[in-house]
Amino acid sequence: METNKTYTRSQLALRNGQDKEQIWVAFEGIIYDVTHSRMWRNGKHYEHWAGQDLTEEMADAPHAEKVFEKFDIVGEIK
Repeated sequence: METNKTYTRSQLALRNGQDKEQIWVAFEGIIYDVTHSRMWRNGKHYEHWAGQDLTEEMADAPHAEKVFEKFDIVGEIK
């Protein structure tokens, strides 16, 4: 993964579908744009909220991390 864009956790937190229209989530420090995913309407996916790193929450997910492959990479958390 090659990206030169980095964002702070505070910048990621604003991309929650409420404060800004973008809906971003991170996994293992990589930020993904899930704005157009029907599974992330209004920045919520079941009991998970956008604008944060979901790495720790993936252990309980019913799907594998490969789910992120279908989303565009925005950048990395610095």
